[in-house]
Amino acid sequence: MKTSFNKNQIRMGSIYGIPLTFDFSWFLVLFFITWILAGSYFPNEYKGWSKIYYWAVGAATAFFFFLSVLLHEIGHSIAAKKYNYKVKKVKLFIFGGISEIPEEPKNPKEEFVISVAGPAVTFLLALIFYGLAFLTKNNVHLYALFHYLGLINLLLGIFNILPGFPLDGGRILRAIIWHKKKDFDKATQITAGIGRVFGFIVISIGFFEIMAGYFIDGVWLSFIGWFLESAAFAQLQKEKISKYFEGHTVEEAMSKSYGLVPADTTISEFIQNDILIRHRRAFIVEDKGKNIGLLTIHDIKKIPQDKWETATVTDVMKPLNEVKIVDINYPLEEALKEMNLDGVNQMPVMEENKIVGMLNRESILSFLSNINEKK
Repeated sequence: MKTSFNKNQIRMGSIYGIPLTFDFSWFLVLFFITWILAGSYFPNEYKGWSKIYYWAVGAATAFFFFLSVLLHEIGHSIAAKKYNYKVKKVKLFIFGGISEIPEEPKNPKEEFVISVAGPAVTFLLALIFYGLAFLTKNNVHLYALFHYLGLINLLLGIFNILPGFPLDGGRILRAIIWHKKKDFDKATQITAGIGRVFGFIVISIGFFEIMAGYFIDGVWLSFIGWFLESAAFAQLQKEKISKYFEGHTVEEAMSKSYGLVPADTTISEFIQNDILIRHRRAFIVEDKGKNIGLLTIHDIKKIPQDKWETATVTDVMKPLNEVKIVDINYPLEEALKEMNLDGVNQMPVMEENKIVGMLNRESILSFLSNINEKK
């Protein structure tokens, strides 16, 4: 299993070709849940254990709980891959897990199947853990472990099918409304609106929990409610922004200013003369007047620092025939979807087989700002 690190997460292998990542916040929550189970739940439910047993069963329960969350997301991801959607990664973080699928569903059926897959896995796990609890009822430690896992998966499954976006139940409801009304945008507005209301309700419950003296439970509920409300609001904003792009082309949002770097430039020269001075994120590599590749700041990481004086930009660039390039008249909305799907921040723009600009997230934001000013 290959492990890699970046600023705030760890990548640990993959399942069915789906990368698995763990946000550092996940480890804090893992410890927090272990602490709650070992220090409060299990001592109250099962008297007379030694501390080592409370902590051992608590840690095992917390681990299998997050494994259950991971399997829930894998369920979504496998269903998505069945319909040929790209799954960028499955991520575990402070609020649970998420399957990063850049594309919106193409039709209600696919939305429904992908959304149902996660809760179906969770309810199946609840059944399995309750079954294991029944089989191990004569071993109090194993029974405690499996009984709690059965209960928490049952509650997690019920919570996830509540009809508010971005919960799975909200997506299921969106698929049903979409099918009935034949209008994806309307279905999104309805379910995201319900999701925001649900988020505010959870925040309110958390507030009353705090007032009643249950500080930790109240704060946790408030955070969950805030996350749900924010995610629902973000979906509404996403749909609103996509409306701005309708009828516009890449030419209107691209930047005509982009960096050119000669092919024989060393990495050291590139950093000193281009990155530190021109403050751009992407450059076109040029050889004898011909554009041959795309070079980004991240590409430099491919070369060890002690070789920057001798390695050239051609050693790390991405050949232009491997780069996603869009035509100047390409619909802007579709270009942004492809950028999100491929996980890229910039795309060269071509007119009559010649690069004439660069579409990047900064130029798109500038385009949106100009539209708002005109309105």
